[in-house]
Amino acid sequence: METLEAMPNIGKAVGQQLRRAGVETPEQLREIGSREAWLRIQGFDPSACYNRLCALEGAVQGIRWHGLSEKDKKELKEFYREHQL
Repeated sequence: METLEAMPNIGKAVGQQLRRAGVETPEQLREIGSREAWLRIQGFDPSACYNRLCALEGAVQGIRWHGLSEKDKKELKEFYREHQL
């Protein structure tokens, strides 16, 4: 079974945050998506930043976050700005 940490951009710390947010598996992360996962993390970690959101989206897409399309980055930036604490 694939672990969260085996996904691109997900290290030990983000993996722990995802578990704390109720996301135990890569399948669960793909199902809820990066935005919902980020909102859950932000609920207990107000330092959750735009780069973390991009990292989660990259993990969902199976790529390093630097490889996200400009369209995806723009949409994520708008979402981040709307949901900043």
